[in-house]
Amino acid sequence: MNKILWWLIAGSGGGPNRARIIMELYESPNNANQLAEKLNLNYKTIRHHLKILEENKIVTTEGKKYGEIYFLSDIMIKNYEAFNQIWSELKKKERE
Repeated sequence: MNKILWWLIAGSGGGPNRARIIMELYESPNNANQLAEKLNLNYKTIRHHLKILEENKIVTTEGKKYGEIYFLSDIMIKNYEAFNQIWSELKKKERE
């Protein structure tokens, strides 16, 4: 899971947005519109990142298309501390 998280968060330009989505979903489940509003991002951008996160088993959904609610997957919840460490390291490197 650490390799996947590093790739998703540190390995691409979209990593910071994916990290923000993960952190928001850790606090509470949301749909794509709610995430777009809370994170001040375009709806299509959110949907793109959610698709990537879902393909990599980071998030799961409940509901039907356009009524989907996103949750962190059980495996992501178990690895949330590893995510926090990766995110902290990246933020520290940005400050240096």
